[in-house]
Amino acid sequence: MKATQSSLNVLVLALCAIGCGGAAAQSAYPSKNVQMVVPYTAGGSIDLFSRAIAQRLTEAWGRNVVVDNRPGASGMIGTEIVTKTEPDGHTLLGHTSSYPATASVRAKLPFDPARAIVPVAMIGRAPMLLAVHPSVPAKSVKELVELAKKNPGKLNYGSSGAGGNNHFSGSLFAAAAGVKMVHVPYKGISMATTALTSGEVEIVIASAAALMPQVKAGRARALGATSLKPSPLLPGLPAIAESGVPGYSYELWWGIFAPAGLPADRLNTINAAVNKILATADMKKFLDNEGAEPWPLTPAQLDGLLVREIERYKKAAQVAGIPPQ
Repeated sequence: MKATQSSLNVLVLALCAIGCGGAAAQSAYPSKNVQMVVPYTAGGSIDLFSRAIAQRLTEAWGRNVVVDNRPGASGMIGTEIVTKTEPDGHTLLGHTSSYPATASVRAKLPFDPARAIVPVAMIGRAPMLLAVHPSVPAKSVKELVELAKKNPGKLNYGSSGAGGNNHFSGSLFAAAAGVKMVHVPYKGISMATTALTSGEVEIVIASAAALMPQVKAGRARALGATSLKPSPLLPGLPAIAESGVPGYSYELWWGIFAPAGLPADRLNTINAAVNKILATADMKKFLDNEGAEPWPLTPAQLDGLLVREIERYKKAAQVAGIPPQ
């Protein structure tokens, strides 16, 4: 009897060890390499920021965090790919405020844009800058507005795609300035900036990360920042709101998302890891060099963010006159 009881005790302990070991294995994160999808072409701000975060997460976790560019449909193709993956934290999504902007004007999508993905961490935020081709005679925002009023419908502005940040910022600028400009969408901001430097379009409003290399090389001329007041992130540039278009402003943000259903403990783990990176002098310097500032938010602050942002952009679309795409 004692031998039987002893055997049972050993069996229970063994099963407990197996069960506890299995639970530990399930909770370990990351347990394999992590894929970070960027639904835009390489070279844009979200691509640069995602790679910077991925590199530092790789160092922190001891697992490779690999960026995978999946561009198309203004970011919706790569986003849809992520919505269909297992919500275990091993597939992440680097995204930008272009996402709620685009979602707000898309008549039909194969997923619920407000709920199919969840925000995990923010990376940064920044104003945009307005740049023109060197051949444009305007040397200030005020002169650009005057030029556009004298030539209605003759100035083109490029964007990374219909419904994205560059489209919204350009349309809202035109509406606020009372001018008519032609929107020319491209497949990614790198193609739009190439069109600007070649003279295919006269104007692009985009992040400093996308435009400042062209400005510094003399292939484009910056006229103003999309902030209400001059921004320390873009020293020397006047605020568009103080340069001929009162009240105009537009702010970008970049963040990391995951498919809906991500367990809270893993969301918290990723959020804490990213926020720790954002607090380092190295990352702050990197973002500052790209004209952005860290924007660490907690899971509680991120809750409901997409719902709020999509509603905000729907109202902006009405003001800018952007129809459903």
